[in-house]
Amino acid sequence: MPARTMAPRSCALAQRGETAPAIAPVAALLTRRAFLGVAAATACAGASLLAGCGSGGAPGAAAPVDIPCPYDWANLRWEEGRPVYYEGDQARSRWGVDVSEHQRAVDWEAVAGAGAQFAFVRIGNRGATEGKLDVDEFFFQNVDGATRAGVPLSAYFFSQSVNEDEAREEAAFAIEQLRVAMEQGASFQFVAYDHEPVDIEGARANDLPAEQFAANARAFCDAVAEAGFEPMVYGNQSDLGRLTVEERRAWPLWLAEYGVEAPTAPYAFALWQYTNKGTVPGIDTDADLNIWFETR
Repeated sequence: MPARTMAPRSCALAQRGETAPAIAPVAALLTRRAFLGVAAATACAGASLLAGCGSGGAPGAAAPVDIPCPYDWANLRWEEGRPVYYEGDQARSRWGVDVSEHQRAVDWEAVAGAGAQFAFVRIGNRGATEGKLDVDEFFFQNVDGATRAGVPLSAYFFSQSVNEDEAREEAAFAIEQLRVAMEQGASFQFVAYDHEPVDIEGARANDLPAEQFAANARAFCDAVAEAGFEPMVYGNQSDLGRLTVEERRAWPLWLAEYGVEAPTAPYAFALWQYTNKGTVPGIDTDADLNIWFETR
């Protein structure tokens, strides 16, 4: 997600975005509860012969299974370089950006005018080698600009936690910054956890076992939820595959996959980051571009 050495790993060559058309009014935001409810029903119908959807704690109950991807990619259309998901003739997706200090100063009025219907702003990060926590240089500026421009906000934290204690520390640090921003009039829909390898010598969190990676995500998201925010987990297919089924079912997933006409991940994700090389009026650097799927 961040630029330079912290950019997310792509599965193929990145695709550059273009100017978007206006998207028709869409249904309510795909919240954690609505998303899981709809997708779980799909999972029960599709997986009942294999595992069932009963209580995981009952004696003899089958192990939980992943919620299958609920989308029909025949309904995904590319319009002027941007993907739009349809149900019938109604658009059921929103288009947006995510930014950090690597994009420097953003003209949020121009971003809104280009059609952005949501934005994720980076709260901060943990240093890859020394583990120091830092607030993103442009976090508060981005929050203020997006809020003034009327762009609905979510946020993310770039983690380099090596254990659950560090993940909880990151969550507390992120929540502290969010509450300061909220005192200034901002609001946030989701708070995403972003833990990915970095191309830096001496990076301390690059080779975490999958079990530790999943435990860290769980610790961060649980702390965020306990503070009253809606958690989310960001990653590419490899990252999301390192979570357990329980984690992939517990929170909305934000998939990064570039250079494809439609996502190939088998999971029930809520967002698709389809390029980190997009162009958007108001952002002078390459930009991360996303589509947020919605439900009736």
